[in-house]
Amino acid sequence: MNNDLSLPMSAAPAVPKSRWLVHALVTMLTWGVWGAFAGLPVDHGFPETLNYVVWTLTMIPPAWFVLRRAGVKFQADRRSVVLGLAAGLLGAGGQLVLFYDVRIGPTYLIFPIIALSPALTIALSYSLLGERTGRLGLLGAVLALCSLPLFDYGSGGASNYGLWFWLALIVLAAWGLQAYVIKLANGSMSAESIFGWMALSAVASIPFALLLTDFGKPIHWGWSGPGLAAVIQILNSIGALTLVYAFRHGKAIVVSPLVNAGAPLLTAVIAIAMSGGMPGPLKVAGIALAAIASVLLALQPDTATDD
Repeated sequence: MNNDLSLPMSAAPAVPKSRWLVHALVTMLTWGVWGAFAGLPVDHGFPETLNYVVWTLTMIPPAWFVLRRAGVKFQADRRSVVLGLAAGLLGAGGQLVLFYDVRIGPTYLIFPIIALSPALTIALSYSLLGERTGRLGLLGAVLALCSLPLFDYGSGGASNYGLWFWLALIVLAAWGLQAYVIKLANGSMSAESIFGWMALSAVASIPFALLLTDFGKPIHWGWSGPGLAAVIQILNSIGALTLVYAFRHGKAIVVSPLVNAGAPLLTAVIAIAMSGGMPGPLKVAGIALAAIASVLLALQPDTATDD
């Protein structure tokens, strides 16, 4: 078995375009709804770090279900362990770094930086996996990348570029690399095993989240705290699962920008509908660009999918 982690494995059998697109759309839907309501438990007095702990636990049922349903053996050879843990720890580690970063830095600058993580995924997939896409896919990817910072941009005045800036770059690198690793791992692992390792990695990171939690402050333990968090976070977990399947059947160079632009687009639409107000011109521009990008990426001819 090839243990070179920088090279793609043999090509998978041809699959219908609709397979990766359906999985990507499910991820967009679940993450879009999750993004619109993820802050509710925090508003009720349940800390974000404990919200994270609940999310790690909601990863377990989907992982168990798909492994049992597929009837595949959980892969634990050396390559699978390395790639599986890398995919899981990059995602979980990036989130934990983000918890600390937003405490010391301006969120209106941190999130636009992190939003550019698909650019790293695209660069790695293009250079190391040899992925290519057609003109529609290329234009869609560019528009998607342009739209991402606009969703999180806000006026906050001047800010010094200190530790928070470098931590934001670390999160960007972690999440951009995670998407690449998931795509790479799909060449030698079942999607179910990849997600299983992601779930195990997330659960293993719980102690770090607890260390970041300020238990000296009041914590709401009622239904609208951990209970509501579980209902909302299961959407996050399902979206992560279908993202693994989307990377399995589609190209990361298309899937990553589509999901990362489409999910914030849906979140923004839901937030606008709930508030009854209109966002600023930059967010409107982000919504427009994301909508156009999503259509272009979805319309990319079948030649853009993996053969």
